[in-house]
Amino acid sequence: MQNLWSDAAAEEAAARYAAKGVNRDLALRTYTTRLLGGEPRLVLHGGGNTSVKTRMKDTLGDELDVLCVKGSGWDMGTIEPPGLPAVRLEPLLKLQKLDRLSDEDMVNFQRCNLLDSGAPNPSVETLFHAFLPHKFIDHTHANAVLALTDQPDGMKITHEVFGDRAAIVEYVMPGFALAKMAGAAAAKAPKAEGLILYKHGIFTWGETAKAAYDRMIELVSLAEARLAKGRKSQTQVKLPATTAGVADIAPLLRGLLAIPVAPDDGVWRRWVLEFRTSDKVRAFVDGAEVARYAQAGTVTPDHVIRTKPKPLILPAPKTDDLPGFAAAAKAALAAYAEDYKAYFARNNANAKPKKTMLDTVPRIVLVPGVGLFALGKSSKDAKVNADVAVNAIDAILDAEAIGRFESISEADLFDVEYWSLEQAKLGKEAENRFARQIVVVTGGASGIGFATAEAFAREGAEVALIDRDGEAAQAAAKKLGGIGIGCDVTKADDVRRAFDKVAATFGGVDILVSNAGAAWQGRIGEVDDATLRASFELNFFAHQTVAQNAVRLMKTQGNGGCLLFNVSKQAVNPGPDFGPYGLPKASTLFLVRQYAVDYGRDGIRANAVNADRVRTGLLTDDMVKSRSKARGLSEKDYMSGNLLGREVKAGDVAQAFVALASAEKTTAAVLTVDGGNIAAALR
Repeated sequence: MQNLWSDAAAEEAAARYAAKGVNRDLALRTYTTRLLGGEPRLVLHGGGNTSVKTRMKDTLGDELDVLCVKGSGWDMGTIEPPGLPAVRLEPLLKLQKLDRLSDEDMVNFQRCNLLDSGAPNPSVETLFHAFLPHKFIDHTHANAVLALTDQPDGMKITHEVFGDRAAIVEYVMPGFALAKMAGAAAAKAPKAEGLILYKHGIFTWGETAKAAYDRMIELVSLAEARLAKGRKSQTQVKLPATTAGVADIAPLLRGLLAIPVAPDDGVWRRWVLEFRTSDKVRAFVDGAEVARYAQAGTVTPDHVIRTKPKPLILPAPKTDDLPGFAAAAKAALAAYAEDYKAYFARNNANAKPKKTMLDTVPRIVLVPGVGLFALGKSSKDAKVNADVAVNAIDAILDAEAIGRFESISEADLFDVEYWSLEQAKLGKEAENRFARQIVVVTGGASGIGFATAEAFAREGAEVALIDRDGEAAQAAAKKLGGIGIGCDVTKADDVRRAFDKVAATFGGVDILVSNAGAAWQGRIGEVDDATLRASFELNFFAHQTVAQNAVRLMKTQGNGGCLLFNVSKQAVNPGPDFGPYGLPKASTLFLVRQYAVDYGRDGIRANAVNADRVRTGLLTDDMVKSRSKARGLSEKDYMSGNLLGREVKAGDVAQAFVALASAEKTTAAVLTVDGGNIAAALR
């Protein structure tokens, strides 16, 4: 493990934070916390914690001892001083006189003693830090340490590796009891530089930030050196000659994993997927004993909240037998759900108070010959879960290389997964309207397309922007946290690749906004065939190709979907000299209705928006001049020539697409967005 301490960087941080009124202790605490948090082999996504005991003034100006400890919601890799809230130390130390303290009372007491009532909740391991007498304390879930302790003889190995440099505490769930045990263990080992929490992690300490950090690196390096000795190789399973691709597997899995909330009404609780593969991931999922070591539990208790106690393991998918894989996956998922229910029942029988069962859906799916899929309520959430799973794979492979991986007991895992502090959160986290849904928008880099993607992203959807200008699509998608794909929608192969990329990235597609188009002008009796055919390729056939690919994925998922098309008011109210544009748009209007007719029984809705006179890359300033002239109007009168007398903007059209996507029992509908144009009103 490389030591990244830099005297110059530490002093720069101290000076920078001092300019903001932060004392030196907290400044250096922040600096080394970020060093630790930047190394995924030590800390992942909000895991671990650090603290420093220092002195600060309260509102009255009185100086007192405080414990600055990592706060809830902060990540060590990006933490700033406000992420280490100050808690009055003296009241915390008085708690040592108690025999027991509930988690709820502990959290409340810690919050009541914050120096700033608006600060985040201090870590649940705050008392652990308080009861240790040292100034700077670091805590990580180092992979190497976990690989040593997660063994049947882990205690023996740990003593051999660390000797008297580290005290060792048997596994106890985080909270008041563990804090008291740690304080007692440290008192019995006054020369120790740190403490090993068996099957949980490692603490180190020192009188300076550098000393505590140095000791963390040194002790973890000792563990790594032990793991390098006497390693054994792993036997792999025999795989099919070829396995199916991620883009074929992902929508199938995503459909099977969706939770039916009100399926008759088209309401499903879907998941966003994140796929990972690498030599290590493949070594893990392709291992002959994967059914044993992958289902033995988590490498550290915290992971169970992210990954559940076990992953789902599927058979290798043969390229030429996806139906067989689908059937096997469905059976495996059903067995997983029954196993989870039995696990809950066994452990809840002894729980006080009784718990509310969580969903039975796995968060990690292992596919031999392919890799792993992580599930999340958002792409960000799925990525975090995937990071945790990959991190666990590193630790488990190391544990297996020197012995046999062994987690904490099932009962202990249950206690963490159903921790009262976690149960209290159930039902309190409201989700946005389109959370867990994946939206594809063509022509998404600008104009109506971008406004629509932005509107769906605001409502919680994951967005994929498809545009002929790939760089513009990627730049636009970056603003929304989505993906941008360069694609000429008039080319079938391009469209297939684009939708496969969406499936491989997010798992599938739920909503399509087929928006890409361009306007050709000319009197219909005089326009040349090339112009008319080019317009039909983009304004009709491209919509068909895009919709076909969306339906392909939606049918594979098997829980419905929504097709939305931008058809333009020209489809129902043709304008002079605009036939080359209006004719294919009229065809697209009937295409919408045909999809509604043909796929309604599959739960796939098809609706359209016919907008008019919206300034975009399609309706340019030059075209506004041309269309105004064709109708004998001024530009202002042309753009606001509607019943409301208001110009329609891209955001107005976006609202219509969102509304149609929300209307679960509306299909074959056309929603007009033109400020009021009776001539274009449908009847």
